[in-house]
This record gives sequence, structure tokens and C-alpha cells, in this order.
Amino acid sequence: MKPNTFSNEPSPDTLHEWDRAHQLHPWMAMDDWRGYDNMLMETADGIHLWDASGKRYIDGPGGMWCTQIGYGRQEMADAIAAQVMKLPYTSPFTNTTEPSAMLAKKIADMAPGDLNNVFFTTGGSTAVDTALRTMQYMNNRRGKPQKKKIIAREKGYHGSTYLAHSVTGKERDQSHFDFETRLVHFLPDVNPYRRPAGMSVEDWCDNKVADLAAAIAEIGAESIGAFIAEPILSSGGVIVPAPGYHKRTWELCRANDILYISDEVVTGFGRLGHWFASEEVFDIQPDMITCAKGLTSGYLPLGACIISDRVMDQMSHLGTPSSYTNGYTYSGHPVSCIAALKNIEIIEREGILEHVRAVTPHFQARLRELMKFDIVGDARGEGLLGCIECWAEDLEAERKLGAMIDSACEEMGLIVRPLINMAVFSPPLIITLEQIDEMFDILERAIQQVESALAKGECHTALNQK
Repeated sequence: MKPNTFSNEPSPDTLHEWDRAHQLHPWMAMDDWRGYDNMLMETADGIHLWDASGKRYIDGPGGMWCTQIGYGRQEMADAIAAQVMKLPYTSPFTNTTEPSAMLAKKIADMAPGDLNNVFFTTGGSTAVDTALRTMQYMNNRRGKPQKKKIIAREKGYHGSTYLAHSVTGKERDQSHFDFETRLVHFLPDVNPYRRPAGMSVEDWCDNKVADLAAAIAEIGAESIGAFIAEPILSSGGVIVPAPGYHKRTWELCRANDILYISDEVVTGFGRLGHWFASEEVFDIQPDMITCAKGLTSGYLPLGACIISDRVMDQMSHLGTPSSYTNGYTYSGHPVSCIAALKNIEIIEREGILEHVRAVTPHFQARLRELMKFDIVGDARGEGLLGCIECWAEDLEAERKLGAMIDSACEEMGLIVRPLINMAVFSPPLIITLEQIDEMFDILERAIQQVESALAKGECHTALNQK
């Protein structure tokens, strides 16, 4: 019989030991498993986190793009606790609840056009899987079983479940997981920063739209079921496609009977100053929208696939019996749904969407000022999303450069999300102008420190100190 592990409150060193020995984290470097201590976070409030030693950090990535209303909201804890005591769970296969019904109505009212049907999932990956399976189910019901191909984009990220991973075009060459190859076609990188020298952004947009048109011609519209696209390719490096790209690709899909799935797991619920970015920012009405993250501000797991009436009409009332055999034990979980309702209430009551639109110009201006540094090749973003992309002579040097910036920021009290040679930002939406300045002041000092170290040939030494 194993001993009682928790007879005393464990020390930070003990927790690190247990973590190394027993917990497998997302994206863990397997060659270094058990060789690195993740930061042990203790408490959080507002836009800040405190580690086990009491050091305070600005949460630059907003958790995982999700802490919209910030940490430490007592009314969130109270609403969650009350629902736990009232009704913590009931089967979504046979029952409904007040929180899930109310939230479905709320989301339908927020979503553009005829997106009036909400299927609740456990997170973003299962929302994407639901959208893709719904496309497959719809075309089977329509008598078009061959219409299943999915067009996705390089640098896009859609999740870690099997189908979601299969349509993810981010650094696939480094993955040793299996994924579906027969159904997926990837379009080339849409990042305007990567356009050839001398090419205008307008011409780049023409080329990127032409990539989709060429794929449709090559594969055949009769074989393509869906095009899935993030409004902004977030984990790919906050890539904002050229102006007009979204509308033109949406029109191509409509003209060829291809469902347009807008993956708003990151951009939904306020990140760009609107509940959803598809229509308000990019002037499109998708056939489906996937969302998660900011739906509950990270307080509890929850995702949703929002489906248009047009899609629902094509797979229902067809005169033949059929069940929509897609579901999760925790679909419409009442406690998660009450957290989402309280989150939305706070965003509405405090005018957080309006706040995001008000502080965005300053956030983006401070971001773009970082182009003054020689090592910063690009600074881009929209709303409260941002990314700096640094450059070096090769991939290994870029990895070291990104690690140095991450280490310097962490030492100065700022958490960034390093992506090889990039650092991305999506802070809590409640961030103030003063806090935006504090965040970018730290980042500037970190970049200055790294440039100085590079000038002195200290790159390898600095990296080993991390």
C-alpha cells in the first residue's frame, strides 16, 4: 500500500519533484522530460501572477489567450460555487439546464447572421472537431459522401484532437503524432511579412486568394466540404492576413458550395473589441464559428460550435431518420455555462469591449515602436493581440534569440509566450494604459539587454543561464 502523500503541505521543491516525476505537460520537450522545472504559480489577481517565491509577473499572454476579465473575480467564484451546490451535473444527452439554455440563447444573439444553433464542447479542439464532423454529417445527409476534403492554411492552429490536429499547419514537420492526410489540403503561408521584396500588400492578397482558387480548381469543388480559417493566425505568430483576404475567400467558398468555418477560439469574446471578429472586423458571415478560451475567461473549461440555420436546414427534416451522433459527457456542463454567463455579464457591465477598442491604438503603437531595434524584423497585431518577430542568420540562432528575450522578460517580471523567434501578447482585456506602458517598457529593456549581449558575443552564455 502506498503511503499517504499529503500528510503535510508540500514545499515548492517537493511540488517540482512530483511535477517532474508524474505530470506530462502540453508540448513537453520529450528529450528533456524531467529535466526542467516549470514555473510554479501560487496566486493571481487582475493582470498579475505571483510565483511560489512571491515574485510578481505581468501576464503578457493572458494565460493561454483567455483571461479576458482578469484574475481574482469574487463574483465568478460565488456564481460557480452556487451552481455546484444547486446542480453540479446532469446528462446533456437527455436533459437540459437553465445555464446551458440561457447561454445558448446569449451566444446565438451575439453571433452574426443566422448562426443560431450552439453545440457545447469541452474546449477549442473539440469545438473544431465538432465543426468538421458536422460538415461530414451534413454532406452524408445530402447524398454527397465524396464532399469531405478540408482546406486549411499553413501556420494555422486548430487544436490537439485528431481532426483538429490534422487541419493544423503549424510546424508539422516536428510532430511525431499521426494525423489525417487524405482529407486535408494546406494553402501556403498568408503572412504579409513573408511576401517577396517589392511586392505590394494588395498584390500579396491577390496571390493568397488565388491560392484558394487554385486549390478548388485542382481538388474540385464537388470534393471539398469546408475551408477552416482563424481570422488571425494566433499561435502561428499573430498573422493578420492582408486587408480584403477574408471577404474574398469567403465569397469563393460561397460560390463553390464550400462551408466556411471561422475558428474564433482566440479572437472571440473581446480580443479584438467585439464578441466575434468575423463580421464586425472582417465583414464575413461564416457557416460555423468555433469558440472557447475567452468564453469563460479561463475560469472553467468550455467551448462551443455555433452552426448556421443554413447548415442545420441541410441536415434535418430530410424525411429519413438519423441521429446527430456527436456528443461529450460534459457538453453544456451547467457549472461551466454559469461561469460563461457571469463572464459575459461582467464584460457587458464593465464595458470591456469598449475599453479594448479605446486602448487598442496605444497598445498597437507601443508594439510597432519595437521595430526600432535591429533584431526585431516585424511587429504586428490587431486589437489586444500582438507579436514581435526577431531575426537571425539561421533557425538555431533564432531559437536562442527567442529564449534570451523570454529569459530577460521573465527576470524583469513579464511573462511572454515565446514561439521560436517570436514573442506573442494577449493580455487580460482589463489592462490599463499605464499597465500597457509598463509591459512594453519591460519588453524594451529586455530587447536592449539581448542586443547588448549579442553585440558582446554573449548569446550562448545568456542562453545557458535560463
